Amino acid sequence: MKKEKKPSSLSTLLSYAGGHKGLIIAGCALSAAAGVLGLVPYIFIYLAVDGFLAVYPDFGSAGNVTEYGLYALYFALANVAVYFTALMLTHKAAFRVARNMRYSLTKHVISLPLGYFTGTESGRIRKLIDDNAALTEDILAHKLPDMVCAAVAPVASIGLLFVFDWRMGLLCMLPMALALYFLMRMMGGENAGFYAAYQEENAKMAAEAVEYVRGIPVVKVFQQTIYSFKAFHKAIVSYGDLASKYARSCRKGQTCFLTSITSAFFFLIPAALIIADKGEPLRALASFIFYVLFGTACGNMIQRLMYTSDSMMMADEAVKSINNITSEKPLAKVSAEDFPVSSEVRFEGVSFMYPGSDRKVLNGVEFVIEEGKKTALVGPSGGGKTTAAALIPRFYDVSGGRITVGGADVRSIPEKTLMDSVAFVFQDTKLFKASIYENVAASRPSATKNEVLKALEDAQCGDILDKFPERENTVIGSKGIYLSGG
Repeated sequence: MKKEKKPSSLSTLLSYAGGHKGLIIAGCALSAAAGVLGLVPYIFIYLAVDGFLAVYPDFGSAGNVTEYGLYALYFALANVAVYFTALMLTHKAAFRVARNMRYSLTKHVISLPLGYFTGTESGRIRKLIDDNAALTEDILAHKLPDMVCAAVAPVASIGLLFVFDWRMGLLCMLPMALALYFLMRMMGGENAGFYAAYQEENAKMAAEAVEYVRGIPVVKVFQQTIYSFKAFHKAIVSYGDLASKYARSCRKGQTCFLTSITSAFFFLIPAALIIADKGEPLRALASFIFYVLFGTACGNMIQRLMYTSDSMMMADEAVKSINNITSEKPLAKVSAEDFPVSSEVRFEGVSFMYPGSDRKVLNGVEFVIEEGKKTALVGPSGGGKTTAAALIPRFYDVSGGRITVGGADVRSIPEKTLMDSVAFVFQDTKLFKASIYENVAASRPSATKNEVLKALEDAQCGDILDKFPERENTVIGSKGIYLSGG
């Protein structure tokens, strides 16, 4: 059986571009053109220097030197203009990709079962969506056109290295080859998986930070320190250890890499002296000036390759994080609708295990909650009470057996009907940063003002409203106004 080929990270990112994909392609093409244009001024600099030295010592008779200088300036300006245009195109497309990605991922997350949100920290979800969209924006706007330029320019420069003096050109290639060798050594081996680990540690630290900030009032009341939140402290230490380990592992490679790309001067000086000693002093000087300048430019190209290879690792991890979200499946859609005829709840041989687990939380559970009666689930912590309750409104689907409400399998009841039939009080209270009125009306937007006020009255919230001048219009979370969990 032929293994299905997975789409590349780049093609996955471009799938969010929609009609703006052409802008990215055009931007990359212009960036490649800018890379080639950036090499042309060096040719005219060489011609100007060679023409100037050819008439030594009568420099006043040097012809075309001014024209060569102007041509070098024109091509340099053309390089800037073309590169600027390229970035304008890729930026416009990148902003649209980031917007489409946020919209698509948020839409997908909203479609996931409620159990996904109870089992995943809100800080992690936010970071996965927002940070990866922002990272993608930077990759497509800057890194991708730079990567294309960094790939095209060195190929063009290799041909140019051998145009004026093949001996010096060959010597310029030596430090480039050494730099590439050290770059591959630095990016490979144990460091190849660094960015994946870095993203994971970063997301973990962000999630723990959110939980810590939420618990600050408890910390202050009991006069504890950050160490009372061991998970947050552990995440910080783990992140710091990983970053330090990576930095230490790159010391030798980075030193050798930077030394190599700046060492062309070291090789060119003796070569120029040998050539000059053979009776070509002026030609040797012109070539030396050209290759010193051009060798430095080649070093910058190799350095840009280092950053673009890092960008591809970031792109791979961004796509991996995106796929982790999109791989989460929504609950199966109702194929044949059924409606409850009463409020009786039945568990019939219900088994359940959480996604990614190999241990059943519930196994063959059977009981009946009769209509009009109160039923309590009693048992030890971790015994599955909350899980059983969460299966009724389909936070998850059962692994085996079935749950019915009024004789209808909950998997066949339309979502709106099921949500209208089951009232669920969460263990953790969550209120929107909105008015008290809007928080109450969120469960039924069609409710009239009188119905909302009646609900507040029935919940005995009158004394709470009396404390605020704006009563039900008071915004929670604004100006230090918060309500107790009770």
